[in-house]
Amino acid sequence: MLLFLAPAVNLVWRGGTGYIFFALLALALYVAARHGRVSGYFSALRKYPWFVAGMCGLLVAVIIQQISYGLWMPRQLDAYARFALAIPIFLMLRQMPSRYFRALGWGCAAGALIVGAQALLDRPAGGWTDGDRLGNAFTNPIPYGDTALLLAFLAVFTIGWDGKHRKWASILKILALVAGGFSSYCSGTRGGWLAIPLFLVMLGLQYGWFSNTKRRLISAVTVAIVISGLFATPFVEQRAHDFTADMMQFSKGDPNSSTGLRLELWRASAHLYALHPLYGVGKGKLMSALGTLAKQGYVTGLIVNERGHSDFFSTLAELGSIGIVCLLAFYYGSAVYFWRRRSSTDAFIRSAAWAGLAVSASTIVFGLTIDVLVPIMVTVLIALLLAAFLAAIDAREAELARQP
Repeated sequence: MLLFLAPAVNLVWRGGTGYIFFALLALALYVAARHGRVSGYFSALRKYPWFVAGMCGLLVAVIIQQISYGLWMPRQLDAYARFALAIPIFLMLRQMPSRYFRALGWGCAAGALIVGAQALLDRPAGGWTDGDRLGNAFTNPIPYGDTALLLAFLAVFTIGWDGKHRKWASILKILALVAGGFSSYCSGTRGGWLAIPLFLVMLGLQYGWFSNTKRRLISAVTVAIVISGLFATPFVEQRAHDFTADMMQFSKGDPNSSTGLRLELWRASAHLYALHPLYGVGKGKLMSALGTLAKQGYVTGLIVNERGHSDFFSTLAELGSIGIVCLLAFYYGSAVYFWRRRSSTDAFIRSAAWAGLAVSASTIVFGLTIDVLVPIMVTVLIALLLAAFLAAIDAREAELARQP
């Protein structure tokens, strides 16, 4: 039930996924205390070293930085700590029967269906526009739209988990894809839409859409029609036009636009890295550092804020070289074991691998234009999804190994 609820309530219950996460953590610590001495309980720490390193690296980087700079800012440990705390949950979940993980896929589908319904029920007069974008009371449209899109595609990636009533399950999960995609569309999240072609290619590889020339042609035509249809809608057309106009304005030396200010922020972040290459300016110190640059006339004061609007540039400025190494380790550690099992002959493992890869890939793509690894509601969901999908693979492999 908790695996179902965690993704299902992420965008509709403030802190809901966090409460579920800590309930799972408490249960995991209890199980570890009771059964930790059982042979093999902690063996996964050696079996998946890159996963462990990736989930702990950014937290360790911030701790080292605070010690080196003499800082005490425990709030800055919060988001990264969720990844490290997901490791005990992973150790517990891998002990479960693999069939229990089907609830996770249905939780993603439920979450996508809920936000799709919300987009329809809360639709303002005249529809969702660039000035009136879909979100909720506790987050802005960008992480809202990105999360809705991820849940929508995870529903389809996990169709391979559904054995009984496969036809009806597929129909419901495809409806979830449409609902979550519609919600992301209403949020106007341009950066997140960059992941759609990647998700479609991944789905094609998972389900064999590209296995022969005829299927490749049909897939290409279908994708072209869908994308053309989306760009023909007034909302997407306006968002694309705004981006083009912003770039033209920026090329003329005027950064005062959404895109232009983001590019200026990235330039300033790179400059701060050049000044503090090893440890960065300090996690949580970006706003004050940008404020200093603005006072010096190096950047406009309009870009002074707490985040770099990119996981890479925020990490570059705040954590320096040590942070970038840990960020890359996180990306690698969260993807490598899914990648190695993407072609498994077992449908359950293959589905879990592609779903895990989707989470890893979305973290990278979404993080190009927004700080994914900052909002707690996002980091706790990503941490739990990565731990659960890898645990699903490990549990299923153990079942197959026990079969005669």
